[in-house]
Amino acid sequence: MTTPNSTLRAVRMGLLLSQDEFARVLREDGERAGEPNNASKRLVQRWEDGSTAAPQPLYARALERVTGMPIDALGFPSPVLARVADDGRGGHDLQDSPVGIPTGTVSAPQTTPRGNYSGVWLSTYEYVSSGRGNEVFTGKHYVVLLQHGNRLTGRSLPNASLNPDSPLTLDLQLDGSTVTGTWTEQTASDGYYRGARYFGALQMLVEPTGRRMAGKWVGFGKEFDVNTGPWELRLMDTSTGKATLASYNRPPD
Repeated sequence: MTTPNSTLRAVRMGLLLSQDEFARVLREDGERAGEPNNASKRLVQRWEDGSTAAPQPLYARALERVTGMPIDALGFPSPVLARVADDGRGGHDLQDSPVGIPTGTVSAPQTTPRGNYSGVWLSTYEYVSSGRGNEVFTGKHYVVLLQHGNRLTGRSLPNASLNPDSPLTLDLQLDGSTVTGTWTEQTASDGYYRGARYFGALQMLVEPTGRRMAGKWVGFGKEFDVNTGPWELRLMDTSTGKATLASYNRPPD
């Protein structure tokens, strides 16, 4: 069985691109970089449905440039877990490991999620800036959240953050009403944090209505101290259609 790459799909949808448009952008990037590629809608589909487990280096570099994210943050399995073989279609498929590690990802049984949490969510968190007199600031993003089984992956829409050019990604796991995972935010290059990339852990509880998640984040600060603060996700729309995403592609109120 293959495991769909919902992270890559969330990132693509966060960029407001269809599979065909995403393939075209990858081809155009390859031309600009002097590394022409044959990215197609079918190739993007194979990455997203998991039938192609990992992209060739040529495509991996294009994916990193287009998304602004490292390839290991785009939902592809780590090459250390298995031997990778060229499948001749722009990607690689996993084969049996020579050291006896089973193919695919084996995870512990998970509690069945109560519902589907895919949709557009308003993400709001607070943090204290020690370099600015311990003033409390708020970060807000409209995030596309996609669910596959017990896994939730999220990516902020390109123009939908309170602070411009600060994309946010979420990789979360559901266990009943508990949501646990990681977050990553790339700060604006011309902002106070000068393009620094911050990441940390996140745990929230889902309200019985399924329309709000609230909890705490933890992460390191500018002075290499460990900070924490409140984080909330509030459901805005259950649709992930292109028109809906376009309507939320703006800074939150």
